[in-house]
Amino acid sequence: MPTEKQLEAFKTDFVKDNYTPEEQALLAPFFSNLDQSVYAPLIFSPEVIGALCSRTSRAVGDLRKIFLDEYITPFLQPERSEKDSDEDWQQKVEYGEELRAFITFLQDHPIEKIFSNPRARSFYTKWLAQYGDDSIAQMAGMHLVYSGVSQVAIKHFEDQRIGLAPLEKSTRYINYGEKINGSYQYYTDPTLADHGVEAVYRAAMDGLFEAYGKLKPQLITWLTDQFPDEKSKVIETKAFDTLRGLLPTSTLSQVAFFGNGQAFEYMIARSLGSRLGEISWAADRAYEELYRIAPSFLRRIKSEEPAARASAQEYQEYKAGLPDRMARHTDPLIAPGDSSNGTTVALLEYDPLGQEKVITGLLYSARGNHRAWVDILAQVQEMTMEEKDAVLANALDGRTQRWQKVPRAFENANVRFEITMNIGSWRDLHRHRMLTQQRQFFTVKHGYDTPPELIEAGLADSYHAAIKAVEDTHHLIATHSQELAQYAVTLAHRIQFMQWENLRECFWEMELRTIPEGHPDYRAVEQEKFRQLEKAYPLITKYMHVNMDTYDFARRGQDEKIQAKLEALQKMDLGA
Repeated sequence: MPTEKQLEAFKTDFVKDNYTPEEQALLAPFFSNLDQSVYAPLIFSPEVIGALCSRTSRAVGDLRKIFLDEYITPFLQPERSEKDSDEDWQQKVEYGEELRAFITFLQDHPIEKIFSNPRARSFYTKWLAQYGDDSIAQMAGMHLVYSGVSQVAIKHFEDQRIGLAPLEKSTRYINYGEKINGSYQYYTDPTLADHGVEAVYRAAMDGLFEAYGKLKPQLITWLTDQFPDEKSKVIETKAFDTLRGLLPTSTLSQVAFFGNGQAFEYMIARSLGSRLGEISWAADRAYEELYRIAPSFLRRIKSEEPAARASAQEYQEYKAGLPDRMARHTDPLIAPGDSSNGTTVALLEYDPLGQEKVITGLLYSARGNHRAWVDILAQVQEMTMEEKDAVLANALDGRTQRWQKVPRAFENANVRFEITMNIGSWRDLHRHRMLTQQRQFFTVKHGYDTPPELIEAGLADSYHAAIKAVEDTHHLIATHSQELAQYAVTLAHRIQFMQWENLRECFWEMELRTIPEGHPDYRAVEQEKFRQLEKAYPLITKYMHVNMDTYDFARRGQDEKIQAKLEALQKMDLGA
């Protein structure tokens, strides 16, 4: 395993904000550090930390600076508005005084020390670290923020389904084309230089961002002509959305995580031995920052006990070595050539008795029932289609909105889809964690999508040229390392993945991802999934609130009340 010093070579670029001594004093009590790209917020108010981390998707700058500018300074220096009554103003003044007193107290008594209760810490050291009672590590949670890590690293962490809740900077609403300190924001693995391909890699990455910046004003002009009634902000957002395919998977982005102790321990343990140095470095930094808050939760990862340390390292190597062990079996297979069949959706597998099992599940827990599963299922199979439909209709009677979850009985039937779609939109489907989802490496083998707007606007040539350079670079790097080649892929390139999900999750995913606000690319995928599911389970799908319409803009087709809410959220810089 590499040492911490060796891992430093793989750290991501980070330009810290400059704070005055007074600002540092105000901020320091609330974060594990102010000058590094990985940090843990020390904010224990659920509302405050929740509101701050929710800003991640729309935030241009560092969350620590946002916290200072919006959650501290305005309250320490309150301004009275015309709408403030005397009572409202007095409450503002009192809150500011209490906040300043609280910060002054924390400056002398840091949160890390206040909450390092010896009894609680020894409890976890004994029962978690020594005896392995993992369930108790689910009783507490922490936040962790990365100011800039690549999509390759972010998706590695987000592959973990349970216990982690991530929120990352949006590629649909934020301009990624700006340079910081003269450089575009993408990750460059130092071992690319060892292979003699760093210069080619940097040229291809710079080419993508240059094309992004060049096409943006041209596309905005074209979109404005095509949709003269749309607001300039909507047009700009549409331009970001259309051009995000040019962003490489090496793009650095901000991401915030909330997770319980068990989830963070697993995230770090399965990442420290990664074949990609960035992921190992990011895991090590997570360990350092979280260890300051809850060392007993992470004591098994780098135990001082020789036997425990050896066991932890063995586990890390076991997790990290899986791709190599599986490659022994896949390498002898015939390697497929590049394919570019576009977006594909295939229902590979479903239970022929799925509808009957769902109905059986609904009746199984009904009041007064004490019959065995097999007996109920046998009777359901004897029902007519009308009788089965009546059970479903009564079970879902009164369900009018997609957020009203269907009963757990719908978990009794599973379906398997295999999908090929562009990485940019796949990332939204990747967020669905209550299913089994497996993906393949980022690659250029499946081709890429070209937004129709660029074709119609006559701007596709620059787009194709930039992506062609990346594909050539990907193939070159892949001769040395398929892992490293993942950085030379764009969000426009397609990824192949599999979803194994129960029908309850199908309700949630297909209904959510076909709403008018959704991205057209993943809306098309979910609509096709629904069409194929409809053929397999016609009785059940008739009760799904799936939107099969199409829209020029992702946020069209809503009533005035919903539109007003969305605009208000955008003004607040929050995710809709």
